Amino acid sequence: MSTLLIHTSTGNRRLNAADGQSVRDVLDLTDLRVRAACGGTGGCGACGVRLLEGEVNPPTLAEHLKLTPEERESGMRLACQLRLRGDAEILLDHPAPPSEWRSIPAEDLMPLDAARPELERHIYGVAVDLGTTHIRIALWDRRHGRRIATRRGLNPQYPFGADVLNRLAAARGRPERAREMAKLARTAIVQAVRDILARDVGEVTPMLAQIGRVLIVGNTAMLALLSGRGSEELVNPDNWQRAIDCRPAAGDAAAWQAEWYMPNAEVLVAPAVAGFIGSDLVADLIATGLTEGPAGSLLVDLGTNTEIALWDGNRLHLTAVPGGPAFEGVGIRHGMPAEAGAICRVARREGCRDGGGGFELTMIGGAAPRGLCGSGLVDGIALMLADGTLKPSGRFAVRPPADGFRLDPANPRSGITGGDVDAFQRAKAATAAAMAELLTLAGMDWPDLRRLCVCGAFGRTLDIANAQRVGLLPPLAPAGIELVADATLAGCEQGLLSADPAALFQGYSGKTVTKNLSLIESYEDRFIDHLRLCPIPSLQR
Repeated sequence: MSTLLIHTSTGNRRLNAADGQSVRDVLDLTDLRVRAACGGTGGCGACGVRLLEGEVNPPTLAEHLKLTPEERESGMRLACQLRLRGDAEILLDHPAPPSEWRSIPAEDLMPLDAARPELERHIYGVAVDLGTTHIRIALWDRRHGRRIATRRGLNPQYPFGADVLNRLAAARGRPERAREMAKLARTAIVQAVRDILARDVGEVTPMLAQIGRVLIVGNTAMLALLSGRGSEELVNPDNWQRAIDCRPAAGDAAAWQAEWYMPNAEVLVAPAVAGFIGSDLVADLIATGLTEGPAGSLLVDLGTNTEIALWDGNRLHLTAVPGGPAFEGVGIRHGMPAEAGAICRVARREGCRDGGGGFELTMIGGAAPRGLCGSGLVDGIALMLADGTLKPSGRFAVRPPADGFRLDPANPRSGITGGDVDAFQRAKAATAAAMAELLTLAGMDWPDLRRLCVCGAFGRTLDIANAQRVGLLPPLAPAGIELVADATLAGCEQGLLSADPAALFQGYSGKTVTKNLSLIESYEDRFIDHLRLCPIPSLQR
């Protein structure tokens, strides 16, 4: 791992980078971006930066073609061609205009080996994971099976509510607001696609016309708010165990094509399963191959709307519970998404046993700490529990300051408040109780689990031991637990590259059993039992 120090007119930024990674790719994960229009080939020559010092590769052929000898002599390099071989320092004089969109880290993306060589026209496709908090996009060359680029950004519907129920309530009975929320989501999707085309392809409007398919997956509420169909049915608990049609009405897909300037795109919204169990969970199942594994395989997609699947060898038991936004760093005093500057790991300094000053923080991208994402919150709570700063009830042993207990005494953005702990407890209790209830309904117990796939909010940064310590994950050996970053997008990508995405997504319908836990009296008791910060207990038969 190398360190890249960036000097700009607004200050300095220090980022971590993998050896061999280009400076452009490092910056594209942050809000600092170079100007670009060629996808990193060096063909546009727009991404100039000045190398001040460091261990890097020599100038490439593209740089010899695009930069004059005087520019190269002064240290000018193309960011897409400049690759780190150790620590380096650069000056970024003319960054690209700010953007809400970030590239998804390559290590979070699932490699796919699929192509459609029979396609002759409109060979490009867009996979969309429409989440409550984030939207994730991937642009593909379907004919050659090549992922061109990805983007991730906040769902702009957030001002209408951090969770799905508040957003549904905001749209209910107010057609003009429902139309506004749908428009926000559709506009965000095309903005992300245009951002990819402008920076990674070099042309926008002609390429939009070459897109032949857009496939969208999401939880049921997000699909309903996107299409304007199904919201009224979804707020009625009587419908929480049946399929709700959230696909666009006849004619709407054509309107989206015109709105997006994608005249040749087949717009597909993968259908939800039942109630709040959406097509995002099916995408997770596709990506992980859960039903191809052993009996006793459990998948949990942690997020604002947490969805869970249990494979007993014959049937899939499915449910969804309102986890709340705490897992995604939302609604937390100093919370933030999992992006550059987010505290994603907390560890005790060697030799320190008390809290104050005894914690070592790891930030995404190596940037200065700006707040806590979900995995950092889990670590902080687990370590405060271990040293007695927190009681198992979730209360602080000694009342902390108003801005919370600081993991770094010098940084107020590292504080965790009592309200933060309470929000996490409720989210983890809802999740753990739902997993336990599904196991009970299937006649199983925690020792019967052989595989656990953890998808969603935490990506790859969740510390399994800390998650087990506070009762978020069950007592399964670490070898059986998989952290699958961006599984929903990966399953959507597989559907995008499929000749028949409808058949792929509907292939699970014959073996699923959906459970509405609000109708099961024991679930509420389990929720209360799991509020304490302690390992998940064995089930009582």
